[in-house]
Amino acid sequence: MSDLFSLASRMSDLSAGRGLPPVDKWNPEYCGEIDMVIRRDGLWFHEGSPIGRPQLVRLFSTVLKREGDDYFLVTPVEKMKIKVEDVPFLAVALSVEKAGRPDQNLNFRTNVGDLVTAGADNALSFRPGDAADDELVPYLHVRRGLEARLSRPVYYELAELVEGPAPVIRSAGLSFPFAETSSEA
Repeated sequence: MSDLFSLASRMSDLSAGRGLPPVDKWNPEYCGEIDMVIRRDGLWFHEGSPIGRPQLVRLFSTVLKREGDDYFLVTPVEKMKIKVEDVPFLAVALSVEKAGRPDQNLNFRTNVGDLVTAGADNALSFRPGDAADDELVPYLHVRRGLEARLSRPVYYELAELVEGPAPVIRSAGLSFPFAETSSEA
């Protein structure tokens, strides 16, 4: 676990008080895999144990980078692969501004504290769930190719906002089809 805290210390120096680090501009040498898993339920694990400090999870989330189907924690000098079971984030709260109006906004909060308004840069998409059910699973683009799956309670709130004969969900002046869509992240 000490290597985890050492890594966190180096990452903390990079992001202290400056918002999100520019991980999309960093292309360091690959250093191997780290035994870290982001589970489907949004919990982060290191060496088989949950990371219990929310600030540490938030810190790691700020230096997360996606390349194709792979996920990495990156610094300007290190790049370590981690495992993500589905997507790295979970949308855990939804608030609606200007409900029912054409300029309605859907604002989501993720399990790591990101605040995201569904819109042109943060599209909603729907993909098939488990083979056991026919339910579509909603996803939200958060940042730089990283997505959040909507938690079940948030999904139910979202379903109440579906409009029209060809079901859509409106946010930020856009209509997102409530139907299977491909991920553009």
